[in-house]
Amino acid sequence: MPRILVVDDEEHIRLLYSEELKEAGYEVVTAESGYKLMELIEKEQPDLVVLDIKMVDYNGLDLLQDIRNQFYDLPVILSTAYDTFKEDMKSIAADSYVVKSFDLTELKKKIAVALETRLPD
Repeated sequence: MPRILVVDDEEHIRLLYSEELKEAGYEVVTAESGYKLMELIEKEQPDLVVLDIKMVDYNGLDLLQDIRNQFYDLPVILSTAYDTFKEDMKSIAADSYVVKSFDLTELKKKIAVALETRLPD
């Protein structure tokens, strides 16, 4: 069962993503900030990270760079309430980009595609 790490500072988003993704057959680990994110990835060994861009103490785009430096082949899907970040050059390092919504159809599709290309059958 693929393991997904959801990093978001909003509790209701973590709960929503967690519930929906578990129903879709994923194991879910959540984090409320980028604090010690590299250690958490090391410990949990997720197959994919869903990363919020705008968090109170952390910039998701900077965290994305850290992830790429240390775990270059780990799929990362950026999740944000604002689609303006698509223009940011740092965001091209992500595998996908999703604008937050209570309908997680698009997110689930992007997760499935990212995992398909990474995980062997």
